[in-house]
Amino acid sequence: MDNTNRRKFVINEETALLLRGLIIGKVMTIVVIGGLLWWFLRPYTLVRRSAVSGQSSNLTLVSGSTFNSVAKVPVGSFNYGGSTAWAPIRQLVDSLIQSDRPELKLRYVSPTEGSPSSSAGIRMLLNGQLDFAQLSRPLTEEEYTLAKQKGFTLEQRQVGIDGIAVVVNPSLQVPGLTVEQLQQIYLGQITNWKQVGGQDLPITPFSLNLEYTDPVIFSAQTDVNKQQLGSNVKYVDSTTEALRQVSKTPGGIYYGSARAVVPQCSVKPLPLGNNPTELVSPYREPLVTPEQCPRQRNQVNTEAIKNGSYPITTNLFVIIKQNNGQQQQAGEAYANLLLTDQGQQAIEQAGFAGVR
Repeated sequence: MDNTNRRKFVINEETALLLRGLIIGKVMTIVVIGGLLWWFLRPYTLVRRSAVSGQSSNLTLVSGSTFNSVAKVPVGSFNYGGSTAWAPIRQLVDSLIQSDRPELKLRYVSPTEGSPSSSAGIRMLLNGQLDFAQLSRPLTEEEYTLAKQKGFTLEQRQVGIDGIAVVVNPSLQVPGLTVEQLQQIYLGQITNWKQVGGQDLPITPFSLNLEYTDPVIFSAQTDVNKQQLGSNVKYVDSTTEALRQVSKTPGGIYYGSARAVVPQCSVKPLPLGNNPTELVSPYREPLVTPEQCPRQRNQVNTEAIKNGSYPITTNLFVIIKQNNGQQQQAGEAYANLLLTDQGQQAIEQAGFAGVR
C-alpha cells in the first residue's frame, strides 16, 4: 500500500471512530434524559397494605435508587434474624448492602432455643437479642401488646412477597391441588391421593414443627394449632429434612417458601388454585424434570406471585423497634435499603417478588 492510500485509510478510520463516538454520545444523552423524566414523573405512592386487626404495614418508596443514596444509615454492628424464608436475601442482598454500605455491619443471630422462624425472630426482638427482625408474616395483636408493655412500639415495613409452594414425590401423578384440598390434607380430612385425582396411595404430609413456625396455608383468621392437624402429619426440624423425606416417600407432600423448594431436584412442585379449573404453577413453565436437574432448575414464578394470580403468598416484613435509638435507626435504614430500586432488583434476583 502506498503512502497516499495509507493516509486515506487512517483518515477514514479516524472519521468512523469520531462518528461512532458522536452517535454513542447522543444515545447516552437520550437515555439519561429519558431516565430522569421517568424518575421524576413516575408516581411515588405505591402502598400494599396488610391489615391485622386495624394495624397496617408501611411501604415507603425510597427516593434514591441505589444503596449509596440512602441517608441516615447508622454506623455500627447490629443483630438481626427471624424467618428462614429470608435466608436467600441474607445471602445475596445483604452481601451487596455490606459491600456498598460497610458502615452498617449486619450480624445474623440464631435463636438459642428452637429453630429460626418469624415467631422466634419477634420473640428475640422483644427480649433485646435483636436490633430488628425479618418476618414472613404480619405481626399479631399479642406481639404489638407485648412491645407496648416493654415501653416501645413496633413497625412492620413490607419489602417483598414470597409464594408458598407445595412439593411432592416426583413419582406422584396428580395435576395439582386447590387451596381447600391442601388444607384438608393437613387437617387429616383427605388421606389418599385418589381423593384428589392421583394414585391409590396414602398421603404422608410433612410439616415444620408448629412451635417454631406458622401454618401459612391457612388464613390469618383460622386458628389452627398442632393438635388440630391430622394424626398422619409428620414433623421435621428443617426444610432440608422435609425435602429429603418427601423424596423417599411415594405419597409425601410438603409446603414451604417457593424460593426454597421450587428449584430442588429431588421433589416436584405442584400447581395450586382456588378452584380445580384455575391452577397456577409456582414455577415458570415448562416444568423441569428430575432428569434435567441440576443442569436446569425450576425457577420461581415471581410474576404470578407479584400479580396475585398465585393463590398462597406471604409478605416479607422488616420489623422496626420504635424506641428513638440506634436500633430504630438500623431497622429503618435496612428497610430503606431494601426498598431502593437496587434493593428491589436484588430481592427479585434472590427469587422473591418485589413490592413495586
